[in-house]
Amino acid sequence: MKISQKLEYACRALTQLAKHHDGRTLTRLDDLAQREDISRSFLLQILNDLRRAGLIDSCRGAAGGYLLARPADAITLRHIVEAVDPSLLQCAVAPAGESGPAIQTVWEKISATLRHALEQVTLESICAGQSSPMFFI
Repeated sequence: MKISQKLEYACRALTQLAKHHDGRTLTRLDDLAQREDISRSFLLQILNDLRRAGLIDSCRGAAGGYLLARPADAITLRHIVEAVDPSLLQCAVAPAGESGPAIQTVWEKISATLRHALEQVTLESICAGQSSPMFFI
């Protein structure tokens, strides 16, 4: 499975915000970029996607920054994927030819399994270092 750099960085940034989450302390863009070794401009794009999806809040100004919009246990990997890389969850297989419908059904089942697996992993569990459940396809 190929995870986009954008999705990886979004997960890393959210993990940093979750580690420092108390509901009111803002984390500056420069601090996030430095801690996770991410380009400031690319991180800003990612944070804007996360804000539009309602996963983080932002405050402008000299004392501004970012914080989680909801508790870390209420943010799943599926939420993150849907915010920054929704194509990962799309199953675009045409049911062409005699075998097409059967192949399409298999890929749709695998896609549903992936969505379910992503729903089981929360930002809180990532921060706690808990191993995620094992999934078999």
